[in-house]
Amino acid sequence: MKVIVTSIFVEDQDKALKFYSETLGFIKKHDVPVGEYRWIALVSPEDQEGTEILLEPNNHPAAKEYQKRLFADGIPATMFGVEDIHKEYERLKNLGVKFKMEPTDAGQVTIAVFDDTCGNYIQIAQKNK
Repeated sequence: MKVIVTSIFVEDQDKALKFYSETLGFIKKHDVPVGEYRWIALVSPEDQEGTEILLEPNNHPAAKEYQKRLFADGIPATMFGVEDIHKEYERLKNLGVKFKMEPTDAGQVTIAVFDDTCGNYIQIAQKNK
């Protein structure tokens, strides 16, 4: 068994698609109409057959509340791995991404947390050598 799709609840699918593709660099794999919303799935350019990130609308009250509470408590919705966290931090910062936590050594990993502009905090992590 393996993870093939993981969801991130977003407030606005178009805004999220722009941020996750243009700013973060993920590649759009699917963009299919499903009623009033869309099935928008992105993949890493480094693993285009790997796990898909589904930009899921937070239209369900439970999803909206879940997302709101995580954000209020400063809890990242998910984590992405990076090769060089300091380089990625600078790249994203130069693109206007707002960080809640700059790169911080956390033992076996160095982590940083940013606002995805769509209602979530996202954590990036680099394994320490």
